[in-house]
Amino acid sequence: MVEWVRRNKTVTILIVLIFLLALWLRADFLTSVKHKVSHDTNHYMEMVERLLDKGIYAYKEEVPNARVTPGYPLFMTALYLVADQRNVELYPLIRWVQALISVASLIPMFIIAMLVTRNKWVATFAIFLGAVYHPFIWATGAVLTETLALFFLMCYLAMQIYAFKTQRKRDAAIAGLLLGITVLVRAEFLPIFVPLYGVFLLQQWFPRKMKRKAAAPVKRGAVFKRVALLGIITGLCLSATMLPWWIRNVVTLNEFVLTASQTNPFKAGTYPDKDYSDKIVDPTGLTQNEVALARIKAGFTQQTWKYVKWYTIGKLEYTYNRMFFGSGHEPGFTVYPRGHNIHQLIVYGSLIPILLLLWRWRHPAVMLVVVIIIMSMIRLLFVPEYRYNFTVMPLFIILFSWLAVYMLEKLRGMIRPRKTA
Repeated sequence: MVEWVRRNKTVTILIVLIFLLALWLRADFLTSVKHKVSHDTNHYMEMVERLLDKGIYAYKEEVPNARVTPGYPLFMTALYLVADQRNVELYPLIRWVQALISVASLIPMFIIAMLVTRNKWVATFAIFLGAVYHPFIWATGAVLTETLALFFLMCYLAMQIYAFKTQRKRDAAIAGLLLGITVLVRAEFLPIFVPLYGVFLLQQWFPRKMKRKAAAPVKRGAVFKRVALLGIITGLCLSATMLPWWIRNVVTLNEFVLTASQTNPFKAGTYPDKDYSDKIVDPTGLTQNEVALARIKAGFTQQTWKYVKWYTIGKLEYTYNRMFFGSGHEPGFTVYPRGHNIHQLIVYGSLIPILLLLWRWRHPAVMLVVVIIIMSMIRLLFVPEYRYNFTVMPLFIILFSWLAVYMLEKLRGMIRPRKTA
């Protein structure tokens, strides 16, 4: 690390300045606007008070349940105790802690960019975009899971990609622990390590031609055992992190709940274009899950094209086309004009490296594409919201930065010969 800093003094200075800029922007945002409080935040607050006063872990109810995973409620509870001890307001304390977490998220983001591109300028440009990207700033004012989930997801991906590089059991174990923490904050990330290991196994089975010529023939059985062992270690450490939550649910609720039991987002996602006046199914006497399944069956048989479009292009456009605005604030806070267009440029510009990486799937950066695709497929099952693009935006930013730096290098290469001529 010290040696890298010595060899890259200019980049190091830029990185320090970017982190200072990120911290200043978030501090300026928190102190210059009036923050709105969402319904979810109010429910979280009631949950924390219920937990401390009655010892009951329950979301939107007075009896124990597992409707949300415990990561963020426990984070809020810990800060509630600190605020009470220090005699300060809870929400401002949470926002300031989230601002620090948001800035800290740039560290694993930089590491991921370096691991997959091996280009310090791509990594530096990526964290610069992360420092000034509006939703990352706005989310610090929202007492919601986004900022905390993004931090742990980036830490997990950085360690997982590093574990693929080193193929050490210790690194695979740490990746599993970080994924477990991530899932306890946001449940939908649980399955992503399986396809990541699947792609990694294929990369090991079918290495690049240059590596194939330089190395001994691949013994697929041995490779499978090695990769499978790493995957099992990651899965076991993930399970160990989740185990207290599973035990609590079995003991308290008399049922096994893998992540969370809330089904309303699944049902809400069955209404094309979020038109909740659609009466294609009579919900009388049915549970939310049964209504959702009945609506999907009826929709794909009676309104086939409408439902096909909604469960593909419709939900993807709804999820990725707009920025996440946090819980809202007044007056507006922007770092640069036309933030919406910048967001779209990042998302749609990233489609170029995504498509190229699907062709060059042996490249380490394909792991970012795998996460984006898997999370997008998961999003198709539920109600689409702009906030659901938030946690994968660092991956879009890294891919877009890679494309931007590549284009700048090509442009510089085209200009230099003309000058010498």
